[in-house]
Amino acid sequence: MTRKKPWGGRFTEPTDELVERFTESVSFDSRLYKHDIRGSIAHARMLARVGVLNQAECDAIVEGLNSIERDIEQGQFTWSMQLEDVHMNIEAELTERIGEVGKKLHTGRSRNDQVATDLRLWLRDATDIVRAQLRVLQEALVDIAEREAETIMPGFTHLQIAQPVTLGHHLLAWFEMLHRDRERFGDARRRMNVSPLGSAALAGTTFPLDRDFTTAELGFDRPSENSLDAVSDRDFAVEFVAHAALLMVHLSRIAEELILWMSERYGFITIGDAFCTGSSIMPQKKNPDVAELIRGKSARVVGQLNAMLVLMKSQPLAYNRDNQEDKEPVFDAVDTVTGCVQVLTALLPTIEVRRHAMLTAARAGFATATDFAEYLVGKGVPFRDAHEVVGEVVRTCIERGIGLDQLELDELRGFNAAIDTDVFSVLTLEGSVGARKHFGGTAPDQVRQAVSRARRRLADDQ
Repeated sequence: MTRKKPWGGRFTEPTDELVERFTESVSFDSRLYKHDIRGSIAHARMLARVGVLNQAECDAIVEGLNSIERDIEQGQFTWSMQLEDVHMNIEAELTERIGEVGKKLHTGRSRNDQVATDLRLWLRDATDIVRAQLRVLQEALVDIAEREAETIMPGFTHLQIAQPVTLGHHLLAWFEMLHRDRERFGDARRRMNVSPLGSAALAGTTFPLDRDFTTAELGFDRPSENSLDAVSDRDFAVEFVAHAALLMVHLSRIAEELILWMSERYGFITIGDAFCTGSSIMPQKKNPDVAELIRGKSARVVGQLNAMLVLMKSQPLAYNRDNQEDKEPVFDAVDTVTGCVQVLTALLPTIEVRRHAMLTAARAGFATATDFAEYLVGKGVPFRDAHEVVGEVVRTCIERGIGLDQLELDELRGFNAAIDTDVFSVLTLEGSVGARKHFGGTAPDQVRQAVSRARRRLADDQ
């Protein structure tokens, strides 16, 4: 059935079928239905409040919109491509159900401020979901960090063994990345929580709208200041996708380390079978495909950020149809982020830590060399001289295939007379990590204190 365009009065020819397909957005923006209906109900109640609608008209509109929402959620609503988008589909159906009064809903409103309102409402809810999911992921990391507070592993720079750290300390570094992400999303939420409703097409309206009323009804902090900006602004969406891209970079880094740690060359962990896959040809394989997909999906969200930035870069004020293209990048970014956070949170408890492998790797890489140099500085040796002495000792150990703590005291004194029996306390891995007991250090006691602080921070930042 051909349905008349709500804006068709000025036109004498029907829209070409090719154009219908090219310009429709209902195939993807229908997921805004709940927020579109919520915004329409607030607008109807405001129109009744200022006398544009009477109460009976308002009640009919509200009941009609609620019935449409029920039908959509029950899969009993038919979306029409000819009606272009979610807004016109719902409005046309409302008029079908309640008659002429349905045509009054759009008084003092444009699809320009309507879609801007819908997207802010939808993205606000999505932001809350992402932040809640990140909190659960952080809690999982804190639990494992506490359990592994004394587990020694090599710390790396340039993927070369650098200094010994504790696994708990390493996991809390992941926690800090994610905590900054949660803070960024929280900051973005405050900026997106502004109501464009009432800005109409671009210049406002002659009707006596009560924008403070709709702002409060929809849970916004304040109405937008400028109608031109309100209908054309997509900074809030760009900002969300930017934060999502950075979050995915962090998730990709975490996934990369899990992949490395599970490889036979590292052998630090195993991931539960339920989160791995096999090979179609090599029966021995157990592949960390879930972590690899998290790493790979980061490219999607980084790409969506680029799409959003390019979309907005040349648009003159005010609204342009280009902005129909903002939704799919936003939707995909939200879907990708929430899926990745959810699966990583489920994966973490399945990890089995191979503590002996981590300890063995730390012993193999001269990880206490810096401690040795700092020991010499404590004995009055200038740091650059201490650095050179320890480098010579390391070279000797490499040639002999032994560790620093396997040299005899007399041999060590041959490199520098300041070395004494107390040197062996700093050449052990346990002594090295235990000595880093300052705030933010890797010592087990500091890790446990950091775990307690992390839990308080999560409790304070709901």
